[in-house]
Amino acid sequence: MAALVLMGAAACGAPAPVEQGSTSTGGDVTLQEATPALRTVDFGGRFRFADGIAVSVSEPKPFRPSSSAYPRSDRAVAFEIFIRNDGDQPYRLSGLNVSATVDGVASKQVVDSTQGYSGIVEATKDVQPGRDVRVDVAFTAPPQPAEMRLTLRPTATSSVIAVYCGPA
Repeated sequence: MAALVLMGAAACGAPAPVEQGSTSTGGDVTLQEATPALRTVDFGGRFRFADGIAVSVSEPKPFRPSSSAYPRSDRAVAFEIFIRNDGDQPYRLSGLNVSATVDGVASKQVVDSTQGYSGIVEATKDVQPGRDVRVDVAFTAPPQPAEMRLTLRPTATSSVIAVYCGPA
């Protein structure tokens, strides 16, 4: 997994393929190959996996975690993740794997239910074809803004990983 994070770190800012064959680091990105790969997307962009699962990740939203947050941190960043199932099979939300790094260092997910960050609370839910769901997640961050990478994998066996990059 560390090698994947390093590859993702090196790939940030590199263009990702889009449906019409041009390149872009933002916008609507679609995977057209089945080989294992990392695909980079700017925060705010959309990535479509070959199985029809489309993921959009908001720009990072910095906030100060409450005193009841775990782990304790002076600063965190939150993301809204929108998942759309354009495939022909139900998508099990429990398969979603989300992790983050800040300047190449692993960031811990913040649970701060006071501010609405409880992780993936509907993990047993299936997202039916043609439906979508929103997940709010937060991660620890250093006091000053830094380069952040949010890595998403729709299932543990997915051969493609979407890496969202940008300042946070």
